Amino acid sequence: MNLGSRLGLANLKHLSKAWTEIEQGALSRLTGRVRPSLPKEDLEIIRRQINECLSESGGAVVARARAARVGRQYLDLNPEGRDQFLRLLADEYGVDRQRLLLSVEHWLATGQSAEASSVNDRFQAESQLRSALRSPRMRLLTQFNVLPQGLKFLCEMRAQLLRIARGNESLLAFDEEFKELLASWFDIGFLKLERITWDAPASLLEALAEHEAVHSIRSWQDIKHRLAAVDRHCFAFTHEQLPDQPLIFVWVALTDGVAGRIDDLLRVDQKGVDVDKADAAIFYSISATQPGLDGVGFGSFLIKRVVDVLISEHKQLKTFATLSPIPGFRNWLLQEIGSGRTHPSDERVLDDAFAKILDWGSPEKLFTDRSWPKDPGNLRQLREPLLTACAHYLIQAKRGKGAKDRVANFHLSNGASIERINFAADFSRNGQAQSAGLMVNYRYRQKDMEKNHEAYCRDGEIAQSRSVRALV
Repeated sequence: MNLGSRLGLANLKHLSKAWTEIEQGALSRLTGRVRPSLPKEDLEIIRRQINECLSESGGAVVARARAARVGRQYLDLNPEGRDQFLRLLADEYGVDRQRLLLSVEHWLATGQSAEASSVNDRFQAESQLRSALRSPRMRLLTQFNVLPQGLKFLCEMRAQLLRIARGNESLLAFDEEFKELLASWFDIGFLKLERITWDAPASLLEALAEHEAVHSIRSWQDIKHRLAAVDRHCFAFTHEQLPDQPLIFVWVALTDGVAGRIDDLLRVDQKGVDVDKADAAIFYSISATQPGLDGVGFGSFLIKRVVDVLISEHKQLKTFATLSPIPGFRNWLLQEIGSGRTHPSDERVLDDAFAKILDWGSPEKLFTDRSWPKDPGNLRQLREPLLTACAHYLIQAKRGKGAKDRVANFHLSNGASIERINFAADFSRNGQAQSAGLMVNYRYRQKDMEKNHEAYCRDGEIAQSRSVRALV
C-alpha cells in the first residue's frame, strides 16, 4: 500500500471517529443519558438534571426520583466522567457569594436596631444567612442520602473526590463541606460499638481481612486466632445504614506486660495468657474500611470506648497501650542522613547516631537487606543508633505543631504518650521496609489523656516516658 493510500485510510478513520462522536452526542441529548467519560458536550444534561433536583418543585416523591436519576447517571460514569461530575459540583454549585454578601449586610442591618419589633426581623435575617451559607451541592448530597444505600454511595463519592482534590482550591473547598456533612451523619451518637467474634457472618470476616491495613491476614487460621482465642478481641464501630460493614475496627491482645514484638501477638501457635492474670491490653492494629470517611475522626472514640469496655470486664488490667508501626521513619532517616547537615549542640547525639549507622554501612540496606537482622553482631551495633534516631524522629520531626509521623499524630492527638520504642520488633518485609524493624508503644492513661490531648493540640507538646526522653 502506497503512502497516499495509508494517509487516506487514516483520514477516514479520523472522520469516522468524529462522526461517531457527533452521533453519540446527539443521542445523549435526545435520551438524556450521558456518555461514560462525561465530555463537555454532555455537561449541560447533568447541569439541567441537577438544577431540577434543586428546584424543590413537585413534592417529595418527585424529588426522590430526580435524585435517583442523577445518582444513577453518576454510577454509570467511568472514573474520568466521575471526576468531571465532581469538578462541575465544585466549580458551579458552591456558596453563592453575592447572595451571601447581601444576607450578611441584611443581618448586620437588623442587628443595629434596638426596637422590640425588630426581633422577628433578626430571626428572619439569621435564617436567611444560614440558608445562604448552605451551598446547592450540599442540598444535592442530602437528597442522595435518603436513597437506598445512599450513605454508602456518598462515602464512595467522597473517596473519588479525595483522589483529585489535592492542589485544587475549588475541589478542596467542596471536600471540606463534604467532610462536615458526613461528620454530622457519622456523629459518635449514631455509631454502635460491636465486638466481632469468630461466629460472625463470613461476609463480615472477609471485610476484616480485606481492609486490615497494618498486619495482613494470611489465612482463615490467622483470623481465627485473632478472633477465637480467649486473650484476643476485635471491636468495631458500625452504622445502622451500613449493616455488616464495620467503619473502623481495632484488634486487641490481653498480655502479661507490654508487648514489644509483633510476632509474639500474631503467631498462631503462640500460647495465650490467662486472661484473669493479664495486666495489659495491647491495641496492635486499627484499620478503617471507608476511604471516603477520611478525616471524619471517630477512630479516637473507638479506642476510648474499648478501654472502657475492657476495664469493666477485666478489673485487673493496669496498662492500655498500642504496638504501632512507624511508617514515616525510613523516608525521614534517609533524607536526614543524605542532607549531611550538622545538628545543634543539644542534638549532637543525633549526629553521633548517624555516624554509627554510616560506619555500619549504607543506610538504605537497613530497609532492604533481609540478611542483616539475622546477624547478632549487626543487631548489637545498630540497636543504640536506631533507637536514638527514631526517638528524635517521633519527638522532634514535626508537620506544623503535630508529629510528622501520621500514626504518632493520631495517637498523640488522642491523648496517648510515647511509652517505649522497641528494637527488632517487626522484621516482616513491610516492617523492615518502613522502619528497619522498629515499633513503638503509645500508652493510654485515663487520668492523663485529656491533659495530653490539650497540650499536644495547643502547643505540640508530646508526652513521653523517661526512657524515651533519655534517648534524645
